[in-house]
Amino acid sequence: MTIILNIKADIPMKSFFQTGILLLLLVMGCRQQPAVKQEPGSILLKNYRPVSIYNIPESHIEKARFGVIDMHSHPYAGGPDEIAQWVKNMDRAGIEKTIILSGAYGTQFDSVYALYAKYPGRFEVWCGLDLSAFGGDEFADKAIAGLERCVKAGAKGVGEISDKGNGLNKQDDPAKRLYLDDPRLAPLFEKCAELNLPVNVHIADPVWMYQPMDSTNDGLMNALDWRLDDKPDYRSHGEMISALENIVKAHPKTIFIACHFANLSYDLNRLDTLLHRYPNLYADIAARYAETAPIPRFAKEFYMNNQDKLLYGTDMGFKPEMYAVTFRILESTDEHFYETEQFGYHWSLNGLDLPAAVLKKVYHENAVRIIKGRKPGGMYQ
Repeated sequence: MTIILNIKADIPMKSFFQTGILLLLLVMGCRQQPAVKQEPGSILLKNYRPVSIYNIPESHIEKARFGVIDMHSHPYAGGPDEIAQWVKNMDRAGIEKTIILSGAYGTQFDSVYALYAKYPGRFEVWCGLDLSAFGGDEFADKAIAGLERCVKAGAKGVGEISDKGNGLNKQDDPAKRLYLDDPRLAPLFEKCAELNLPVNVHIADPVWMYQPMDSTNDGLMNALDWRLDDKPDYRSHGEMISALENIVKAHPKTIFIACHFANLSYDLNRLDTLLHRYPNLYADIAARYAETAPIPRFAKEFYMNNQDKLLYGTDMGFKPEMYAVTFRILESTDEHFYETEQFGYHWSLNGLDLPAAVLKKVYHENAVRIIKGRKPGGMYQ
């Protein structure tokens, strides 16, 4: 294609350059760019983005069937404007309240609380544990004082406290690690019961992060980014689940929420046993709801059997499409769909089609039992 230009000498320099840019874009647009051909042998696993071939019904559920309490989120918003947008997104999705797991204490907690307190009733902020004095004689006293301070400042719970195998204090030296079931933490968990503070615990990570990074690893696409198999000095997955059971058993008056299905998505039978064995243990589904969606019949049975102990949670930001994915998984009968952009998983997902009575409990009723406070006798009624 030939383009004839007639440029006058008296055109201002600024206009000349602007004209030049426009012409360059025109020329580039006129050239047809050849499609990049993907050779099957060169496609990397991390770039695999399958698209379902099945012409089957698809659900688009923007609002939950019943009112929802999101029991697992974080201070994702960058400021007042984003929090305002978050509230609008919650209204659109039917989210009545969101629990902000700040993990913060002291003045940092004050800052987080001040932002979300502008929307009373819509957010609830939980605090972290001050472990800075660990190793000293005043460790427990300082940590307890920090808890009491946060409660006075508005904290309603503790979390998310996390141990993926290197302790709550994330030490490289195993001898300096503070593991979840360390006896020195016992006074803190007892104080949580006294202060009516439920404790959200992140224990371990998905099991495929601990398995060999080879062709047999079912979660390799994600596991390689978060691998823990190359950290032999970490506690094993099984050891950490045992640590969770140790504290739940040792502190029956403290409410524990094992977030992410206690990272037992791969072994819901074991989680089922723990939930039935300990009245003070709950589990949230945050950021792992998609890991149970590939096994819809088994997962649905698990929800049915534990409908009084499971809590809705997200942990994936606050975009409307994120909420919609959770509703699609919990409510629909959809089959074989992908959400690779949100999760990066290669597994196809399925709707669980949970009954209305179960949805009400997971979405709302179980959370209310926890956040409304204790009844006489120490246990939530």
